[in-house]
Amino acid sequence: MKMETINAAMIQHARMIAEEICATAVMIYVDVIKSRDKLVSLLKESHCILAARDPEVMEELSDLGECDDRIIPVPYMNLSRNSQIKVAAILALSKGIINNNDRLVCLSGSLKHGILDSLLILDVGREFEMFSAHELGFTRQIEKPHVFDRMLTLALELAEEGKEGKPIGTIFVLGDHEKVMEFSSQMIINPFGGVPENQRNILDPGLKETIREFSAIDGAYIIREDGTILAAGRDLKAFVDNLDFPQGLGARHRAAAGITAITKAIAVAISESTGDVRVFSQGRIFMEIEKARKGAF
Repeated sequence: MKMETINAAMIQHARMIAEEICATAVMIYVDVIKSRDKLVSLLKESHCILAARDPEVMEELSDLGECDDRIIPVPYMNLSRNSQIKVAAILALSKGIINNNDRLVCLSGSLKHGILDSLLILDVGREFEMFSAHELGFTRQIEKPHVFDRMLTLALELAEEGKEGKPIGTIFVLGDHEKVMEFSSQMIINPFGGVPENQRNILDPGLKETIREFSAIDGAYIIREDGTILAAGRDLKAFVDNLDFPQGLGARHRAAAGITAITKAIAVAISESTGDVRVFSQGRIFMEIEKARKGAF
């Protein structure tokens, strides 16, 4: 059976399931869809959210020039199927495309094989339980969604690419910068000290290589709400130490959790051993993004 036939059947069944369970939307990874007419058709369906990792597909969607508020660019990396959905969902949350009461029918698959092979039903509030577990929702902590999107994308790209063939392990802390600086200290001379602000903002794609180089330094990046990097190599003074914290996670993750427990900041930690990425909010893991096993892309 041709891949196009399988993909069409998956989309059709996703629509049917969405209707039966009263889902808010169908979210589809459209990298594998080769037909321009099919992309146009999906864009015209108001209940469809389109996610893409392939830069060429994103360019194609941009050229179509329709419904930009339902198109989600996802970092081009080797993610597990569940993580594909989680990344697209959290980016959609930060943009306000979906909210905590939504239920989604999600389709993802393999770029390598060009097929939609996984269907998942996502209850946003249940998956991202921070909405119900705390008075303040996660999205309220994100003052500038495009800055959070860039920070998460940057973390995922660094986790995928590494540095000189070796994994990168680091922490990004975004928001509530004055309090974060109060509960941290400089481990080395701040490499961003004295650098003009317009040359140290994570929204500048050209800064990525500089961040990669300084990721070898122990400690965290502290990022202001507007994306300006205030410091690198920062020692976070707050740690979590309780039975609820997952076993097997080291000091980096405990520091990321700790700083978000005593401030309103969000932290993203990259595991040096696995390349997995974890987002922390209010002292807990908000989301885990796991890389796919080799060959599963």
